[in-house]
Amino acid sequence: QVQVMESGGGLVQPGGTLRLSCQASGTIIRSISWYRQTPGKGRELIAFITHGDMTWYADSLKGRATISRDEVQNTVHLQMNSLTSEDTATYSCNLNAQDLNSGLGGTWGQGTQVTVSS
Repeated sequence: QVQVMESGGGLVQPGGTLRLSCQASGTIIRSISWYRQTPGKGRELIAFITHGDMTWYADSLKGRATISRDEVQNTVHLQMNSLTSEDTATYSCNLNAQDLNSGLGGTWGQGTQVTVSS
């Protein structure tokens, strides 16, 4: 059974750093897309890494986020720096989607909450 689980969320002060992780079981990670969602807003694609290790970041994260792959742990990490209250959201990942933008055909995790507050 293919499963994916996010971890690493929590409460962080403005200006701080968090590293989110997305670990898969039951299959090898080829690609991972990261999304975030806040109440009343739709899900926003914020980053992805492809099978060929091409990476992409939304404008809201460019210059302060890094997505990386750990093949031994079958995990993809998303490190975000210089966090602000605008980054407060539920973050989720999608595994091996056919469409990296929408997540269509992929496996979703349950999500992890990130709260940026002093």
